Amino acid sequence: MDLSANTAGLVRHFSFAKHKGLAFALLAAIGFSIKAILIKTGYHYGVRAETLLALRMLFAAPFFLLLARQSGGVSRLSRWDWGWILLLGLLGYYLSSLFDFFSLLTISAALERMTLFLYPTLVLLLSTLLLKKRYPARVWGAVLLSYLGVALAFAHDLTMSSLAADAWRGLGWVLASTFTYALYLIGTGEVVGRIGATRIAALGTLVACAAVVVHFALTEPLANILQQPWQVYLIGLAMGVFSTALPVWCLSQAIRLLGAGRTASVGTLGLVLTLLMSWAFLGEALSLEQVMGAVLVVAGVTLANRQKANA
Repeated sequence: MDLSANTAGLVRHFSFAKHKGLAFALLAAIGFSIKAILIKTGYHYGVRAETLLALRMLFAAPFFLLLARQSGGVSRLSRWDWGWILLLGLLGYYLSSLFDFFSLLTISAALERMTLFLYPTLVLLLSTLLLKKRYPARVWGAVLLSYLGVALAFAHDLTMSSLAADAWRGLGWVLASTFTYALYLIGTGEVVGRIGATRIAALGTLVACAAVVVHFALTEPLANILQQPWQVYLIGLAMGVFSTALPVWCLSQAIRLLGAGRTASVGTLGLVLTLLMSWAFLGEALSLEQVMGAVLVVAGVTLANRQKANA
């Protein structure tokens, strides 16, 4: 046996897997970062948040239906498991998405993305309150740093908004979105070992798709979804494929090849990409407060995760 040849082969395989994993992580970050840009662009055509969200979920549904079929037979799930999937789907993919879409009616894409980036800190807070977990003071110092960054970005939105109430309302919606997503993550952590991450994502999204369609039907005539400009359908398709289905799959592949820690590090690029794209494509001002806020948010969340891992 040629040990040196086998070693070289393993090194090449590891290097290829690493670069492939980085590519998947980068694609996921790009996909998630353009979501706010697409939503804000859709609003330029006068479409309602509920309509835009319904289109996104309907275009993404076939992918997640296929993913659910490939993740295993649903007959093995108990009523308790289905209850968890229903709850997690409503929290993570219905309410969180709906609140996020509402927020972008009145705040900038940059502030929305920064606030959503706080979800790991809310997971820490909720884990402390609900699961009685304890973390050292240095973790909370890092959390405070990230919230200071959002405060700086919000100060920018206050100066740009014609009504301060609109900025506060938008911030409230995106905080609600971040809160429900954090609840989703905590719930997922409790049952992922039994149900499986892929099945939770696939079936949870399908639950949310049904909830979004019901919500749409209760808030406006169903015929309205067929009376939109062609650009709105194109935006809905782009959101369903490139900002939902594709990044979810790429993220799972990146975690498989790189691990959750390295994948999350690449994911921080998404915040920078949203800042740049909101300036380039939406004409949003790129201020010093936003740049400093983004730096503080990324630094705070990264330090909090690192300190938590070392606690």
